[in-house]
Amino acid sequence: MIEAVRRQQAATLTVARFRGAALVYGKNDCVRLGAFVLRKMGHKVKLAQAGSYKSMRGARRALDRAGYATIADALDAMGLQRIPPAAALPADLVLIPGEGPFGGSLTMALGNGRVLGYHEDVVGADVLQPTEFVAAWRV
Repeated sequence: MIEAVRRQQAATLTVARFRGAALVYGKNDCVRLGAFVLRKMGHKVKLAQAGSYKSMRGARRALDRAGYATIADALDAMGLQRIPPAAALPADLVLIPGEGPFGGSLTMALGNGRVLGYHEDVVGADVLQPTEFVAAWRV
């Protein structure tokens, strides 16, 4: 399959699954969104090793149990290539600044500077056009 088509299909499936879905830690959150994208792009994701969670505090503890200080550390440990956020293609992962103990909010690139994700500025997952970025990874 052509890479651009594969990326577009993964992005479309992710939008269909998450857009408008209320934030529910452990089910609909930025890490679950990122894991969904990674799976659609053919990566193995081992979220279960950190344990389940149902709150922000529980998510923080799960990240600690997995041995990571931030979401960025967890993605780096997977061996994903860091890229400039401006170079993100559809289905790449982009970390944007966010409140909370995770080092930002994980989103999926859609193209043209837009991302899909959860953020304190919106209700549920939605399309955002951030002006600041923390990091990005090629998926």
